[in-house]
Amino acid sequence: MKTRESYTGKKAVGYTEQEIKMAVKMIRELDTTIEMMYYLMERNVENNFVLMLISANKIDLKALLEKEKRNTDIIYDVSEEEGVCAMLCQETKVDGGYRFAERLIRNIILDKGEDVYCAEVEVRTSKYKSKDIIFRVVDAFVKARRDERSGEIIFRSVY
Repeated sequence: MKTRESYTGKKAVGYTEQEIKMAVKMIRELDTTIEMMYYLMERNVENNFVLMLISANKIDLKALLEKEKRNTDIIYDVSEEEGVCAMLCQETKVDGGYRFAERLIRNIILDKGEDVYCAEVEVRTSKYKSKDIIFRVVDAFVKARRDERSGEIIFRSVY
């Protein structure tokens, strides 16, 4: 992201073309899935879920995620050229999502992956629009990359 002066004179953070395209692709691919999670939450079939956005270089990230995921977790290849994947983890709370991300980062580093960025949003309620959940995780992820917080887990909860 580049910081520039806006027409109002305030500092504004602009998203790059790739970051906007990534968010748009996530909306196209994840919007209906999140709506399905909301449907299940409202009928007390599903509890919390976590939406994770993770990237790594010099590793087949999607293959690693496929190996580590449960059969209820859903993987989306968000940006193959940048090594970014999204994962929706059903029936997952803050501690489980955080521990899973720790394990993923550890395994990525063990497999010689580099530049690992991870942002997660735990969703406890269906009162937010699915796009808002996607924007929150994208925003946290983009800020983590901009601030060079490689290897850290940026975690948010909405309730």
